[in-house]
Amino acid sequence: MGWIVGVDVGGTFTDFHAIDDATGELRRAKRPSTPDDPSRAILDGLAALTRDNGIEPADIARLSHGTTVATNALIQRRGGRVALITTRGFRDLLEIGRQTRPHMYDLQKDFPPPLVPREWRFELTERVAADGSVLRAIAADELEVVVEAVRRAEVDACAVCFLFSFLNPDHEKAVAEALRGAMPGLRISLSSAVQPEFREYERFSTTALNAYLQPVMDSYVERLAAGLRDLAPNATVGINQSNGGLMSPDRARAFPVRTALSGPAAGVVGALHVARSAGRPDIITLDMGGTSADVAMLRNGAADMSFDREVGGFPTRLPMVDIHTVGAGGGSIAWFDRDGLMKVGPASAGADPGPACYRRGGTEPTVSDANVVLGRLPEQGLLDGSMTLDRSLAAEAIRPFADRLGLSVERTAHGMLGIVVANMVRAIRTISVERGHDPRTCCLMPFGGAGPLHARDVAAALGISEILVPAAPGIVCAEGLVVSDLKEDFVVSHRTPVDDANADGMQDHVAGLLNRAAGWFAREAVPEAEQVVELSLDARYQGQNFELSVPLATGTPAKIGALPSADDMRKRFFAVHETAYGYFNPDDPIEVVNFRLTARGRMVREADTGQAAAMVGEPDPVGTQSVFFDPEAAVESAVFQRASLLPGHVVEGPAIIEQLDATTLVYPGDRATVDAAGNLIIGLEQ
Repeated sequence: MGWIVGVDVGGTFTDFHAIDDATGELRRAKRPSTPDDPSRAILDGLAALTRDNGIEPADIARLSHGTTVATNALIQRRGGRVALITTRGFRDLLEIGRQTRPHMYDLQKDFPPPLVPREWRFELTERVAADGSVLRAIAADELEVVVEAVRRAEVDACAVCFLFSFLNPDHEKAVAEALRGAMPGLRISLSSAVQPEFREYERFSTTALNAYLQPVMDSYVERLAAGLRDLAPNATVGINQSNGGLMSPDRARAFPVRTALSGPAAGVVGALHVARSAGRPDIITLDMGGTSADVAMLRNGAADMSFDREVGGFPTRLPMVDIHTVGAGGGSIAWFDRDGLMKVGPASAGADPGPACYRRGGTEPTVSDANVVLGRLPEQGLLDGSMTLDRSLAAEAIRPFADRLGLSVERTAHGMLGIVVANMVRAIRTISVERGHDPRTCCLMPFGGAGPLHARDVAAALGISEILVPAAPGIVCAEGLVVSDLKEDFVVSHRTPVDDANADGMQDHVAGLLNRAAGWFAREAVPEAEQVVELSLDARYQGQNFELSVPLATGTPAKIGALPSADDMRKRFFAVHETAYGYFNPDDPIEVVNFRLTARGRMVREADTGQAAAMVGEPDPVGTQSVFFDPEAAVESAVFQRASLLPGHVVEGPAIIEQLDATTLVYPGDRATVDAAGNLIIGLEQ
């Protein structure tokens, strides 16, 4: 097949993970991101990767890419000019929303203003009923007037959102046809295509977001594709989605909102890959980069999915890997709040100018500066010494804070790390303790460039006794992109009571989903042997506001046959309800709201990751370094190169383990062992 390359663009670094599909040979690289144009770091890094490793550009068969373009466009409000066409009377739905507030105890805090200004929101007198029948057709003359109004607005994209269009999309399709006839270059987002589910507010919001992002993603993908024509002329390009699967660049252009959690989702896929190699099915991930930290809980070798999220402050309803994010990264900046207390994050120094220790003009104290002051980062610098670190500049940035607090620079730096650790611990409690799961039964897997530096403090605060550090922790997201599958989600919304009388109708919905999946497999040229589908239901007690996901079956399309009996589906719902809420009522009626099918095209089969057994003897350190594990005094610690550690080797703390993409701390009394797959298993001192 050739070389498969995963590229993950983060706020500070762009990571590359390449594998020769024939030989299993690995190549990894890392370079600073270019926030003004993320494609520049990708193209420059790919050119360097091929040049430095003797890889022929024509031998790159596939390039999988995790992107932050959509997320950054939302955060910075750099999307396109968007119009909205909706059912008469629902023009202001995006502003009315639901009767919730963004923060329970802050009456002054409001939701962000809608992405579509009111003067660009247009109404049509049309109506589809709750059963999908047409109550009022669209009048041709009125449609002509609305299309002309959109044309005069000179927008980049238009969202079309009608009531009950998820049951009958004909009106939305008719409007799209009229818009394309009048404005061939206009980007159009139909709610019946973007998110064909009930709950009009979330559907409208998600569709408006998609339209807002279309111009940005369109131009970005075009720039990237133009550069790849020379750098990787034979490569099939895949863009990672928030659901942890890949899609084609054309799908990314049409549905950019699906990439909102592209990078973090790739990290979860990579973590699952590593967890399987280490034989650890229950994992809490800690992906800490330069700007933020993403945490997720993996149980029984699988990640939970979430369907209701906020992206950039806007409600979004799409399948997404269940990830919780906090502003805690290596570039997170320390500051004093109005109450005189020191805080850290969420503002970040990013890649430019970056932390003060980078010597790029940064002057504000960051988490990376604190680590440098405490001796926790390599003295020769990052990226195998190619990126120097200046301790004096780091100390200079922190000193005004130390003077204000009346503490030493080292104690202040240690306090900064304590604050950022507390933020990450709080995030992990949100996805574990608050959902009825005990984090002490899990292994903590830190990755990202900064994850292994802070994992021990996080684990100790949560009562976790074991830490799993991947072989290349700073490049796990890029590794996840290499092992990701093609993925597409299909859904049918139809409220159906769970009883034997509705069995035929429910089976018809499943058959329709399987037919749609078959079409997708054919378009993506997925071989039959690599086709996998997962069937689930969104169900609830009749009268409940929200539904729960109930898994039904996983396997090849041919093996997804008849649905289980109504009694069996009820029992499965009871089990899920009891896990979520601690109880269930066996007598109350249950209804299905959505029928879901996820289709996967497996791209890479996992190979044996075992390595040769370690030679007799202990690893040799390459030197020593003074490290502040606590704020009082530094401890002389052995320094090891990760590349010299073989399976079976044991490192006793205190120690620092250095490598290209990350630095791992082994605290005094802790013990790190290299497993057969090259992972570090750190046992905490009890």
